[in-house]
Amino acid sequence: MSLEVKNLRKKYGEKVVLADLNFSMKEPGVYALLGTNGAGKTTSIRIILGMLAGNGGEVLWNGKPLNTDRMNIGYLAEERGLYPKTELMDQLLYFAQLKNMKREAAKKRIADLAKRFEVEEYLYPAGKKKRGKSNTAEQLSKGNQQKIQMLLTLLSDPELIVLDEPLSGLDPVNSDLFTSIIREEIDRGKYMIMSSHQMNVIEEFCENVTILNRGISVLQGNLNEIKKGYGRVNLFIKCEKDITGLLTESGISIVKQTAEGNFLKVKEENQAAKLLERLISENVPIIHYELREPSLHEIFIEKAGDSD
Repeated sequence: MSLEVKNLRKKYGEKVVLADLNFSMKEPGVYALLGTNGAGKTTSIRIILGMLAGNGGEVLWNGKPLNTDRMNIGYLAEERGLYPKTELMDQLLYFAQLKNMKREAAKKRIADLAKRFEVEEYLYPAGKKKRGKSNTAEQLSKGNQQKIQMLLTLLSDPELIVLDEPLSGLDPVNSDLFTSIIREEIDRGKYMIMSSHQMNVIEEFCENVTILNRGISVLQGNLNEIKKGYGRVNLFIKCEKDITGLLTESGISIVKQTAEGNFLKVKEENQAAKLLERLISENVPIIHYELREPSLHEIFIEKAGDSD
C-alpha cells in the first residue's frame, strides 16, 4: 500500500492558502504535517480526506484516487465533535454503522477499546458490557471526551489514521496512554498522518515531515537527515562559575543564559571542543556539557517562526 499527495493547491479568491503540497508514504509509519496556526495543515488534511475541494492536485492510495466512501479511514479532528447530550454508546454504535460494522462486532470492538482507553465506567456504568444507559458526552471531562473521540477514530480498525493535535489538552497520565496506543497502531503497520504543535510528540513518532509556512512547504524530508544536515551546532554547558567572558573570547554565540545553564550556538564541532579544552585547562568545574543537533522545535522556529 502507499499514499501519494501530489500538487495539492487551495485558494480563496486571490489568496493562496496551500501551494503545491507534495509528499508520499511508501510504507507504514507516521508522516508529520507541521506549521503555525493558519499555515495550511488542517486545510491539507481536509483536502486529502475529501472534506474540502482543492483547486488542483490529487491524492492517491495504491495508485488510484483516494475514495473515502470505499476506504477505511479514521480521523481525529482538532475540533472535537461528540454530540453533548446523546448517550455515548448510541453515538459509537451509530458511527460504527456508518462504517458498515455489524452490530455485534462493533459492540465487541467498543468493549475492547473501552478497556484500553480506561473509559469502561462511562460506557458501562453498571459494570456490565451490556446495553445499558451510558453517560453523555457533556457528563465527561474534556480529557475523557478526548478518549472517547480517539476510541471512535480507531473503532473501525482503519487502514489510514489522521490525527490532528491528538494530545492537545491531555494531562501527563493520559498523554502517556495516548502515546502508547498510537505506538501500538504504528507497530500494527498502520499508515498515519499527524499534525501537532508538540514537537516532542512528532520527534517520538515521525520519520518524515513537512513544515508549512503560509501554505508553502519550506522544509520537507526525513527528520534524521534534516537534523544531520544542520550538524551538531547546539551546545549546552552548565558550570559552577560564570563563563560569560570565556564564551565571548571564544566567539561562541550565546542563545540564552538561564539558571539551568548556557545555551550556545557554535560554528563547528571543533569550536566546541576548543572551549571544552580551555575550561578543563583553567579548572572550571563542569556540571553538564552537551553538543547536539538542533531539535525539531528549534528547526520549526527557524523555518516557520515568521508566520505571524
